[in-house]
Amino acid sequence: MKKRRWAGIMLFLAVMGPGIITAIVDIDAGGVATYSLAGAHFGYTLIWSLIPITIALIVVQEMCARMGVITGKGLADLIRENYGVKITFFILLAIFFVNLANIISNFAGIAASSEIFGVKKYLGVPLAAMIIWLAVVKGTYKSAERIFLVVCVLYFAYIISGVLVKPDWAQVSKEIFIPSFNFRSSAYTVMLVGLVGTTIAPWMQFYLQSSIVEKGISIENYKHSKLDVISGTIVAKVFALFIMVACASTLFKNGIRIDTAADAAMALEPLVGKFCCYLFAFGLLNASLAAASIIPLSTTYSICEGMGWESGVNKRFNEAPQFYIIFTGLIVVSALVVLIPKFPLILGMYISQVINGILLPFLLIFILLLVNKRELMGGYINSKAFNFIAWATVVVMIVLSAGMLFTIF
Repeated sequence: MKKRRWAGIMLFLAVMGPGIITAIVDIDAGGVATYSLAGAHFGYTLIWSLIPITIALIVVQEMCARMGVITGKGLADLIRENYGVKITFFILLAIFFVNLANIISNFAGIAASSEIFGVKKYLGVPLAAMIIWLAVVKGTYKSAERIFLVVCVLYFAYIISGVLVKPDWAQVSKEIFIPSFNFRSSAYTVMLVGLVGTTIAPWMQFYLQSSIVEKGISIENYKHSKLDVISGTIVAKVFALFIMVACASTLFKNGIRIDTAADAAMALEPLVGKFCCYLFAFGLLNASLAAASIIPLSTTYSICEGMGWESGVNKRFNEAPQFYIIFTGLIVVSALVVLIPKFPLILGMYISQVINGILLPFLLIFILLLVNKRELMGGYINSKAFNFIAWATVVVMIVLSAGMLFTIF
């Protein structure tokens, strides 16, 4: 019995990676900014949203993981094969620009957090870009995954920050289980869409499925891959909870308004001391570095799969030239944009998260149509419960997006 249990643990550790990395790295610079803004501007009142969002994310991620294992193909590949090149092109075009905005926002996060530690962005950003490029281009999938898993562990800085500010846990619990709503406020609705957009981002589905395919996870190991997805999502949302709690317990309580996650880190210093400020800033730097590596990879995977080009970190340049050219281009362009003086990075960061939320339901429709195709998935199509949660997520996102646009315009 002990041998079987130990074998199961070892098998999970071998399969572990794609689900945990995708879910945790989703808390990027834009994500940290959105969670910080939610806590600083709305206190604990939006914490309740993390529960339904977490359930929806588990369902969506599990569907993509299952498609990757069963079909052995990436999401863009499946969309192209089943719905044609034209539809795939327009989906990828939209995702390319949204992801580019996300990558830029993460290099902005690197710049802002570096300067808190006394490193000018003109040194910090190029250095980070070079490290990211070398880690991915000069390594293998296995070595890159190990680096990303180490980075995921460093996210615990946010839990420490959340504990240090001594939040009112009774009030936090009340807002989770007996929430108060304010849908009449356009700011509240926009923030809710932003929270969903930053939590269930379109790039995640492409990266997760592609990385599962590249890792070569078999049907026999699928249950361990499923556990990887579920555990990664839960841990990621615990990190998100502590970011919101840290900002709500300090900034909201003292009426301090912020625009970015870096503002949140700086504002924490006079309230709870330098250590907490630096810890929060370190969390932002770590999150930005991780996402500035993963999102370009996800974008590159998507484009190459959608266009039928060779892709993969394990392939050499002469085997997959488009893959490496696109990946390098995304990093270089994003880093250069951040170095432009007075570029409106804050606005771009926030808008990219909201656009994520608007794009999500349309991508989910394609995922649902594919995962319910019996000729594609065989006996691994969705259960009724999964379909209910997934379609409910689509409907809720369309309603929220429409409500947000109506209140704004």
